[in-house]
Amino acid sequence: MCRNITTLRGLQPEATPEEVEAAARQYVRKVSGVQSTSPQTEEAFERAVTLVTEATAELLATLPPRKQPPPTLPPLRRIAART
Repeated sequence: MCRNITTLRGLQPEATPEEVEAAARQYVRKVSGVQSTSPQTEEAFERAVTLVTEATAELLATLPPRKQPPPTLPPLRRIAART
């Protein structure tokens, strides 16, 4: 669906809350078409990010371990690797 959302399951160390929220924010941006919030969209957008973050964290916590690591690093880890 969105090339900017990377696989978080199977990361070592496991995905941080910040990485989960960043993926949720990317997903909500994509499905809503909202790239930057306005006073009219901010509350709904942030509520959706919170719900998707919670659902993603629950999903990752309940899935069995992956046999192989994900093919790419999440954006926050790519930034950290450059410094």
